[in-house]
Amino acid sequence: MQFYAKSHEVALSDSRFLALQQWLADFFGNPVRLTLISGDASFRRYFRVSHAEQHYIVADSPPDKVDNRPFIAIATAYADADIPVPKIVAINETAGFILQQDLGDTQLLSLLTLDNVLSWYRKALALLPSIAQVRTSALGNLPDYDASFVERELAIFPQWLLEHHWQLSLSAAEQQLLDKVFSLLTENALAQPKVGMHRDFHSRNLMVVGDELTVIDFQDAVIGPLTYDAVSLLRDCYVRWPDAVVDELRQAFYQQCQQQGSIDLSVTVDVFNRWFDLMGIQRHIKAAGIFARLLHRDGKSGYIKDIPLTLQYIVDISRRYSELSEFADWVATKLLPLVEKDKMR
Repeated sequence: MQFYAKSHEVALSDSRFLALQQWLADFFGNPVRLTLISGDASFRRYFRVSHAEQHYIVADSPPDKVDNRPFIAIATAYADADIPVPKIVAINETAGFILQQDLGDTQLLSLLTLDNVLSWYRKALALLPSIAQVRTSALGNLPDYDASFVERELAIFPQWLLEHHWQLSLSAAEQQLLDKVFSLLTENALAQPKVGMHRDFHSRNLMVVGDELTVIDFQDAVIGPLTYDAVSLLRDCYVRWPDAVVDELRQAFYQQCQQQGSIDLSVTVDVFNRWFDLMGIQRHIKAAGIFARLLHRDGKSGYIKDIPLTLQYIVDISRRYSELSEFADWVATKLLPLVEKDKMR
């Protein structure tokens, strides 16, 4: 979820907006002022609500396009586990309106510098043991991030980035290479201990209120690999930190997992680092595909500019592993030049 104030107005003929206004007026007992703010990478949109010198955020989340039940259920489960999340004030499940606490506009990303990233990220990593414990909600067990789940995510990359965005037709050898890499990444995900997983844990989904972090965009939580959330944070799709910073924080996370009993003491740092690195490659492959899908399927162009960073991560981290060197070379020589062509359009 990304909150940025928008200056444009909502059309008065927008039937959902009119229904939202009426619902809020009924809830508060008198009309409120609404300011449109941008939404997340879905069909949701968000408004800031002003009433009696108090501010709230309301999500307009059409139930025919978005299943709102996971958001509500995970918000409750996280709050019960003392994970800081926005407080839900009121819900209109039929219409798909969710009134929430206003956390302001300060994403962690906007505050990060080389001088403070270690302290902020340590604070963020400290939230993961509690998130790891959340494996159920009012809807039952969280979905299992199993082999089929991983494969579906990886398939977004060739479908939307290679075929749809770049109109690439893979040769038999290239398809074989992708299949080999995807199989390796799937095996890596399944080899790790499974925990409650936020699944989009990064600096844009951590809001800063005072000196504390609050977690948002948690509705896609699953039970999955131990390193997924940590690598999502430390190898963020939207910002890259020096290797020395990432290495120090990864080591801190490894020690945190040992202390929490999330990993057996027999898991060496080398094994853990491999889990982490390959998990990051898997996530960046998925993200690059999703960024293309957001453009071509959903008409959201803002994410396409983040593809170069995800691909560069893939190249650099893959080159650390001999079994991924051919894949790294292919991405570097076949795909990165296409990124440069995109920039020239």
